[in-house]
Amino acid sequence: MTSTVPTAVQHTDAQPPITMFGPDFPFAYDDFLAHPAGLGQIPATEHGTEVAVIGGGLSGIVTAYELMKMGLKPVVYEADQIGGRLRTVGFEGCDSSLTAEMGAMRFPPSSTALQHYIDLVGLTTKPFPNPLAPDTPSTVVDLKGESHYARTVDDLPEVYHQVMNAWNACLEEGADFSDMNRALRERDVPRIREIWSKLVEKLDNQTFYGFLCDSSAFKSFRHREIFGQVGFGTGGWDTDFPNSILEILRVVYTEADDHHRGIVGGSQQLPLRLWEREPAKIVHWAQGTSLSSLHDGAPRPAVTRLNRTAGNRITVTDASGDIRTYQAAVFTAQSWMLLSKIECDDALFPIDHWTAMERTHYMESSKLFVPVDRPFWLDKDEDTGRDVMSMTLTDRMTRGTYLLDNGPDEPAVICLSYTWCDDSLKWLPLDANERMEVMLKSLSEIYPKVDIRKHIIGNPVTVSWENEPYFMGAFKANLPGHYRYQRRLFTHFMQDLLPEDKRGIFLAGDDISWTAGWAEGAVQTALNAVWGVMHHFGGGTDATNPGPGDLYDEIAPVELPED
Repeated sequence: MTSTVPTAVQHTDAQPPITMFGPDFPFAYDDFLAHPAGLGQIPATEHGTEVAVIGGGLSGIVTAYELMKMGLKPVVYEADQIGGRLRTVGFEGCDSSLTAEMGAMRFPPSSTALQHYIDLVGLTTKPFPNPLAPDTPSTVVDLKGESHYARTVDDLPEVYHQVMNAWNACLEEGADFSDMNRALRERDVPRIREIWSKLVEKLDNQTFYGFLCDSSAFKSFRHREIFGQVGFGTGGWDTDFPNSILEILRVVYTEADDHHRGIVGGSQQLPLRLWEREPAKIVHWAQGTSLSSLHDGAPRPAVTRLNRTAGNRITVTDASGDIRTYQAAVFTAQSWMLLSKIECDDALFPIDHWTAMERTHYMESSKLFVPVDRPFWLDKDEDTGRDVMSMTLTDRMTRGTYLLDNGPDEPAVICLSYTWCDDSLKWLPLDANERMEVMLKSLSEIYPKVDIRKHIIGNPVTVSWENEPYFMGAFKANLPGHYRYQRRLFTHFMQDLLPEDKRGIFLAGDDISWTAGWAEGAVQTALNAVWGVMHHFGGGTDATNPGPGDLYDEIAPVELPED
């Protein structure tokens, strides 16, 4: 609903910004990227060697970009379009500047490695209109048929303050919130590991909802219900109630749900610009080389088969029938693709890693956007003086409605509904227009004076990520007891202890990360894979800029017993 940070945490300008680099693996990816020595180098004898990069989302493009800078030749395979879940679309018949973010649309400042690439390609950001955010003109909370209008949290009834205070107290009581938040901000790795090790052992088997119920602060069912429907930061979190509380703590510790910004012009520009970018510092390749030029403008098509062949090579067959064999490959698509869309050898990964992939739990997610003639929601109601429409949180079918303007009197966009899990599945059988009709009806009950339909200037666009054939879900969210599985997948880039016949293919992507659902996780796992490939080819980092694998023994994720 508002900042998740309890008031006990005092922030000063002298402190470093918090970063989504922990608590499981507190490696400073932003410092690693910013160091003038670069990410490392490979032997000159390996320059020009091809490496398969499967998946052209953000993780795949970052992986390919950094491998190219080292002098390798990434060969990117992409089944659909560059960007993955950074997918920005337009509206048919409308100005091209009017866009909708079908996937990632809001990014916290704690995504510091992501911000490195946003700055690198010259993109700008602006505040995202989350509920009750400082730049959100107004918010309406509509529960059980009763609406409350607010510009700040102070405008909401007392019960909402009770819920917010209960959440902060719950975090302090059950998760050492202030202490961990401070340790992360100060990058106090020993303290981070001390706190987190105890919590992982204590809470791995606990659901989010169970964590709330165990707290004396949340003994009221009414408070838990309101919290689930309205939540904190971006809105209601009841769809996350069955998930592991460890997943939620990773978000709130690192302030991932606060102070969000959107990318001006659309998030898909980031991977597209990296694809075209000609790095100034590049090894082996001539100045002016880009990923696009190495691929003659387009990536290879979808991968249909992966198998190991003689000499412990990785052989890739694509949809065109082309077969190529590589010394190394990086798989950045969602891991379920290895179980369904791609024919694979069991020999690709150890059996425990196959089990971890099979057990990965994905969240469903749906959105629908419409273009409108102007930001009419800023018009004032003659009777109340309030905005005629607001960013809306509700227990109705729409759940979350976001108002996205491009300036006074300019065409604008409404995200009529953004939902997850069971709420997303309710939309699945309906096409875009059917969804829009249900959403407009729900919103008309909240705003009976407002005729949204008369402002719509184009057809709706929608997505249900669980129905997308190359995704089958929006993002990973571990269930209780899944910590061990996630640890296997995240640490897969460390391959020296694997049997030789299980090395050479590396996993990356936000579902491999500890912070799934955030683009930062895609970037961090890409950098892990880059280090893994570099190490696989006999390369190494500069002594002044050790990489995630170099420091692994000091910061490795907590290892729980397998018995």
